[in-house]
Amino acid sequence: MSGVTEKTVVGIFGGSFNPPHVAHVLAATLVLCTSDVARLLVIPTFQHPFAKLLAPYEDRVRMTELAMGWLPRVEVSRVEQELGGESKTLRTLEHLQKLYPSWSMRLVMGADLVLEAPKWFAFDRIREIAPPLVLGRSGLDGPELPTAQLPGVSSTEVRAAIAAQRWDDLAQLVPRDVAAHIRAHGLYAKPAAGAVP
Repeated sequence: MSGVTEKTVVGIFGGSFNPPHVAHVLAATLVLCTSDVARLLVIPTFQHPFAKLLAPYEDRVRMTELAMGWLPRVEVSRVEQELGGESKTLRTLEHLQKLYPSWSMRLVMGADLVLEAPKWFAFDRIREIAPPLVLGRSGLDGPELPTAQLPGVSSTEVRAAIAAQRWDDLAQLVPRDVAAHIRAHGLYAKPAAGAVP
């Protein structure tokens, strides 16, 4: 059809990435391999909306770049730092929608987050702007969940392994370069009260 510009489908993959782990990398790969997403924007949370403790933002961005930035069609974005203040999914999506009207956005979500969606601020509006692309997670079952499942690795489990100095376990949970960054910078050496996945 002449005069109709086709929009670029861009996946929006946000998270604390505290730290990023192998399931995050597999999620990015799965989205790019199995969906119509042309590009994937990975967005580390700048400031947690519930004031939960996170590793420094610069470290989380760098680890996310080490974990996923090398994948084709993946870009690690600092948009939530640019917006400042508490990170809110709706605010981020509305900002991106204004900046990039040629994008058709899809919000990449793990099945565990879908179960929490009713607690999200204005989730109906989020779903309207960026219809969710839901990824299954080992240990979660439901009639509407995808059959392809990611391993049940969590950032909480990763931080516990680091605090207990279980380096062999860590090697199975995070990309090699992320593990090296964690050790070089002494991140998560002690369990932080209130830390989040």
